[in-house]
Amino acid sequence: MNVIIEIFQDGYWKTAGQFSPDSRSIKQGIACGGTFEYDIDYTVATIGENRPERRVGLCYPVSFELFRSSRWPAFLLDIMPTGAGRRVWLRRLGLSDGADADWELLTQGAGNPPGNIRIAGASVSPDSSHPGFSRTEIVEKHADFIEYAEECGAVVAGATDVQGDAPKFLLVRDHHLRWHPEGSLPDHKIHDFWMVKFPRGKSDADRTVLRNEASYLEVARSFGLRVGAPLELIGEALFVPRFDRAIVSGSVQRHGLESLCSACGIAEFGRRGDHTVFCNAIAAYTSTPKTELVEYIRRDLLNAALRNTDNHGRNTSFLKCAEGIALSPLYDFAPMFLDPEGIPRSSRWPGELESNIGRPAWRKVAYSLPSSISPDEVIAILVHDADTVAGLPHTMQKCGVEDRVIERLAVRCEEIASDLRMLRG
Repeated sequence: MNVIIEIFQDGYWKTAGQFSPDSRSIKQGIACGGTFEYDIDYTVATIGENRPERRVGLCYPVSFELFRSSRWPAFLLDIMPTGAGRRVWLRRLGLSDGADADWELLTQGAGNPPGNIRIAGASVSPDSSHPGFSRTEIVEKHADFIEYAEECGAVVAGATDVQGDAPKFLLVRDHHLRWHPEGSLPDHKIHDFWMVKFPRGKSDADRTVLRNEASYLEVARSFGLRVGAPLELIGEALFVPRFDRAIVSGSVQRHGLESLCSACGIAEFGRRGDHTVFCNAIAAYTSTPKTELVEYIRRDLLNAALRNTDNHGRNTSFLKCAEGIALSPLYDFAPMFLDPEGIPRSSRWPGELESNIGRPAWRKVAYSLPSSISPDEVIAILVHDADTVAGLPHTMQKCGVEDRVIERLAVRCEEIASDLRMLRG
């Protein structure tokens, strides 16, 4: 019993390796141990390059080694259906939810996840005969669209650990700008790649969170963070351009996308994130550690000020391209403090670095970071950000964040700005 992992490189899918679970404990799901090994041909062709982006997971250097673990390899958790996607696949496969369903979900439902790895044999065969859907049919969640998209495995949960998560669909447009589930079209017929997401639930708060996500990302862009193409909100559908896919000279490129949890070897869901652990991974794996650490610190600063509490380690990823490894553009950045389920701050600085949750002790944080960047450099950057944070309510207004959201954040922005000003001197 095993699964073949494929990786998309140089324009086509290659066999990268295989995972073999311990058959005696397979009903334990992701908590089941097993072994992973790279394919011999892949290893021979790749090992001399010594390029981390060629790995299926950053914790797994390309080698002839047999990797044994007490749980599934963490990179598999990035590609298996979770949340809304899990529920769809359970229904489709006629399974009850539980750990003993994990193996079927992986082998059947991980054929077309974000990033550039997949489970061989799980992908849906392209169907060029389907005419696709109009944007209106998607916005109105036309029944035919939902049914066909789910049949093609296009519904995913994204990277959320929250059970009330929003349904998200991985879609492509053809050259006539008709919409199709990703995986249902051959590559040469694809014009571009999108994700479309809907509110988590039916409450006004759920709709408010979704309505403000596009504006939140524009605030982040104004703040100088790494943000992808602007999002488009149409009705209650948020259209998100994909940054892990690109069309270059008529050919599809699929970039590697690996969550911080995977890069840190965290093979479980729902575990509180530790920023110091994540920063160590950033320093170890990125091509320009100082730049990426600054990006990460400033993201957490903005998360704290704008109270995006759903900041766990699966909502931040490495983008792995031929040019190197860096943090991906920001995603799933929204006013999650409004969520009716009451999401607590998911990733924190440990101990005295954040004894007041949501108000990190920034000076101590600066001295806790890897040696890729000096504490003085971090403190200078944070001090420089103080006035910008204080002015965030005005920035939010310019970027289209709703007034009632801004009103809830004005005091927090001033508190964070005050914390930063105290770093002076």
